[in-house]
Amino acid sequence: MRKLASAILSTVIATVLALLCAPHALAQGPWFDGAVGGATQVIAVRGSGGSDATLEAWQRSPLGWHRISPTLPAKVGADGFTDAARDGVPATPEGVFSLDAAFGTAGNPGGGLPYRKVGPNDWWDGDPDSATYNTHQVCAPGSCAFDESASEELEIPAYRYAVVMGVNKERVPGGGGAFFLHVSNGEPTLGCVAVSEGALVWLIRWLQPGAVIAIAD
Repeated sequence: MRKLASAILSTVIATVLALLCAPHALAQGPWFDGAVGGATQVIAVRGSGGSDATLEAWQRSPLGWHRISPTLPAKVGADGFTDAARDGVPATPEGVFSLDAAFGTAGNPGGGLPYRKVGPNDWWDGDPDSATYNTHQVCAPGSCAFDESASEELEIPAYRYAVVMGVNKERVPGGGGAFFLHVSNGEPTLGCVAVSEGALVWLIRWLQPGAVIAIAD
């Protein structure tokens, strides 16, 4: 896996250098252009059939949009895509969502987003009757104020590294929660977006406040 991650990172670096040295290669008007407002960093996810997708990193400069990564394979929800997130439905919501923070069981790889190292007492509250629904919480198993069976323990391999997607930021009960960009195990997700660990580490190091993820089937 390290060789694969190294190859991906080498490709990313080569792509960045090529774009910086060749302004004529700048992309114009990517598909998400009219939907991301003033964002200058976009992770663009497009469906490619079933739970398969592609992911690209884009940067905006005064000259326009640059695609600064190769087109990477990704996994999405087992049920593909949905126009609106809902609890219990393993589909990835389409739309544009903020990327406000990162976390993981591993240490901070660097980057501009706030990063939290998580352990056995870290949860994402999935209880729609809880006052802290769809937020990160810390409590020992068996002592939490929310329904633990409806929530996610964050100390799992897929969350060695993860970025929080701003899905259902209003925390509407039943409107979906715990949507992350996380490490892929090669299988469909429950609605998250998953990529290789090497690609995700590079993305976390690249991301800055104000970045968004744009998702479309």
